Amino acid sequence: YIIVIDKGYGLLSMSTERIKTGTAYSILSDYVKSQNPENKLFIVHRLDRDTSGLMMFAKSKGIQEQLQHNWHNIVLERKYVAVVEGVMEQPEGMVRSYLTENAAFQVYSTDNPDEGQLAITRYKVLGGNSRFSLVELDLETGRKNQIRVHMHDLGHSIIGDRKYGAHGSPLGRVALHAVKLRFAHPVTRREMNFETPIPARFLSITSGANRINTAEK
Repeated sequence: YIIVIDKGYGLLSMSTERIKTGTAYSILSDYVKSQNPENKLFIVHRLDRDTSGLMMFAKSKGIQEQLQHNWHNIVLERKYVAVVEGVMEQPEGMVRSYLTENAAFQVYSTDNPDEGQLAITRYKVLGGNSRFSLVELDLETGRKNQIRVHMHDLGHSIIGDRKYGAHGSPLGRVALHAVKLRFAHPVTRREMNFETPIPARFLSITSGANRINTAEK
């Protein structure tokens, strides 16, 4: 009924007007058709090109619609990890705003509920050093570019994310990874829990947290 993949960064979730092949969708579609030419594939949700991690597909139109229409009831937990610039002021917290988009496709926050869609992101600092912080992010809503905008709003843009204020790209990518996806199976109702490791480069660039914490104590 469903397929969950661990998408690599730099890989488009689906085709665009310019790029039709070599996407997560086209690669996986070729895979299911190699098993049976009648097999089809349907995208349930997307990850940005430079975001890696867990992504779900449906194997029928009916399952896709069921997942999308009941997304907030079916999905029990979605967590990401990111490396952000600087030292976070608070060890954990929440960002709440309304997200809207301008003509240049730039998403931004507003306090006016009539201008955008409600977006809520909870965050928790996992570690870091004097330059970067490793942050776990729990989505209560799933708006376009939500995490990227909210980290920018806090003054700690995700490294490599120049579109939303990052000053540099020390890893040569946007350091955002979908690390956990927990949901109720749309048919069996059984709880499904998928996790993927935090990228090793995220951990190496934020190393030194223990030394900082020890010094503070």
